Amino acid sequence: MNVLTRRLAALIFSLGLATAAVAAAADSAPKVKFATTAGDFVIEVYPDKAPKTVENFLQYVKDKHYDGTIFHRVINNFMVQGGGYDTHYGQKPTRPPVPHEGREALAKGGEKNVVGTVAMARTNDPNSATSQFFINVKDNTFLDPSPQSMGYTVFGKVVSGMDVIDRIKSMPTGAGGPFPSDVPRTPVVITSATLVK
Repeated sequence: MNVLTRRLAALIFSLGLATAAVAAAADSAPKVKFATTAGDFVIEVYPDKAPKTVENFLQYVKDKHYDGTIFHRVINNFMVQGGGYDTHYGQKPTRPPVPHEGREALAKGGEKNVVGTVAMARTNDPNSATSQFFINVKDNTFLDPSPQSMGYTVFGKVVSGMDVIDRIKSMPTGAGGPFPSDVPRTPVVITSATLVK
């Protein structure tokens, strides 16, 4: 075996190891199954990119906080948002806000706000995110962290059931409870959120 062949073999072996490492990381990422009245979907989360955000989200899952909540803000060609209100539009109590990790997550190779990614909803205060999350249904680059903006912390993505999200985003909306618009006319209820891995 000449030097070139040995180097090529070593390169192929290294690429194989790298591919296996990426696959192993994806397999080990925690996943949460959401059962809803519109169908089921699964979110994979990334504790290596946004550890505090993921810990916060998973604690709400373990506490059954999301069970019985609705998607209260649905805007086709933007995002679907839920995790904060029950079926009577009562706001559920939350723990203290989680520190914003958007820039750090992106610096660690995290996802941007593209179709299927999941980010924390918040007020104008970047450090105000509690339980509410949103799923991007288009590439929303203006939500990405940048030197000029804190942006929104992406901490996971939908890995199965994106057809359910597409169904939700296309639902007719209107006023509901305290919200003047963007509430699905047929409520979409999260019946359960369960850690599956």
